[in-house]
Amino acid sequence: MTRLTALNPEEVTGKTKDLFNAVQAKLGVVPNMMRTMGNSPAVLEGYLNLSGALSHGKLSAKTGELIALAVSESNSCDYCLAAHTFIGEKLVKADPAILKAARSGNSTDAKTEAILQLAKTLISKNGLVNDEDVNKAKNAGVTDAEIAETVAHTALNVLTNYFNNLANTEIDFPAV
Repeated sequence: MTRLTALNPEEVTGKTKDLFNAVQAKLGVVPNMMRTMGNSPAVLEGYLNLSGALSHGKLSAKTGELIALAVSESNSCDYCLAAHTFIGEKLVKADPAILKAARSGNSTDAKTEAILQLAKTLISKNGLVNDEDVNKAKNAGVTDAEIAETVAHTALNVLTNYFNNLANTEIDFPAV
């Protein structure tokens, strides 16, 4: 049973209505996570703004989805695992085997694997990484900008993982 209410897009007003309309226009639907975040327009807007900013970064959409899966697996977030598996398959056209491997921080591409391992290390060490952790990524060709974005993608997914785990958001994507 959910712990926070997923708002009905037809019944909201004000800032929440504006944000829901923007999500609807972009995605064609307002997913349950965003409907639940809409209880606080500040939370929903913050999530959307960071997500939007990262979409213009150095890391590709595919890499962002792989990070999301690695982080979501670490945080046992079933909602985000379902959402990012669906997005990874349907929107960024990633092979299902690549998506599954990302959950463990693995990739056939050394640079991508270094990014995923850094994300998982950030989670396991609560952000308290050391020089060796950072140098592993750099030695695999990950730039400072990409490392910064890996931290931001990880933080964004910690937000959604914790939010969905707390809210027990009803999964509205195919389960994995």
